[in-house]
Amino acid sequence: MPRRIVDISVALTAGIRSDPPHMLPQIEYIGHHATAPGMAATMGVPVDALPEGEYAAVERVTLSTHNGTHLDAPYHFFSRMNERTVPGGEPSWRIDEVPLDWCFQPGVKLDFRHLPDGHVVSAKEVEAELARIGHVLKPLEIVLVNTAAGARYGQEDFLDSGCGMGREATLFLVERGIRVVGTDGWSWDAPFSHTAKRVKETGDASLIWEGHRVGRDIAYCHMEKLSNLEALPSSGFTVACFPVKVHRGSAGWTRAVAILEE
Repeated sequence: MPRRIVDISVALTAGIRSDPPHMLPQIEYIGHHATAPGMAATMGVPVDALPEGEYAAVERVTLSTHNGTHLDAPYHFFSRMNERTVPGGEPSWRIDEVPLDWCFQPGVKLDFRHLPDGHVVSAKEVEAELARIGHVLKPLEIVLVNTAAGARYGQEDFLDSGCGMGREATLFLVERGIRVVGTDGWSWDAPFSHTAKRVKETGDASLIWEGHRVGRDIAYCHMEKLSNLEALPSSGFTVACFPVKVHRGSAGWTRAVAILEE
């Protein structure tokens, strides 16, 4: 059977609006001619002894585990997890402890591109979208959320774009056995600029990171800064999103892809 792989990851790029200013990645590109003198000196030969005076292209990268498309571990959300099932909870898994079985499962896409920026998705809206696409969730399926933010990646308004998944919607998913989810927004929660307004208006600090904090109740992982979700059907594909094994990390970068059998 023919197989098609759809890249749903963003490219790690410097100099664009992908993160808040204090979190932006930096990439130094070192060309073939720039590295040649060092190798020539190591080998005791002149630079012109190397093919066309070239050696290796190399990049030096300064970034956090939350730059680019990445998978957040339960440890990112809080120091404890599974408080609903384990009295007092248990230490949250780091990214090198996340079960790899979670990261290669059938996928489901929820299309929330029509919702306004800053909207907090409810459980009823998740139920309505599942009814629209005619899908019943199964444990361990990977749920991807297509928001208006995906089309704004790298633009000035990216961090403020798209809807977010609130506590109620996130609980709805994890209570049904979902353990990995993802969004094309900067955060699984609604953009911080919108949340800050709601907190100021209500004085309710529990609104801060309300979707993320569900990991205290039931352990789960989520991907952020996905891409190209509009190219996917609502279901009938497999997601692969194995994270880079960062020792004791709160997240790991992933080249997330969707695999379609055609």
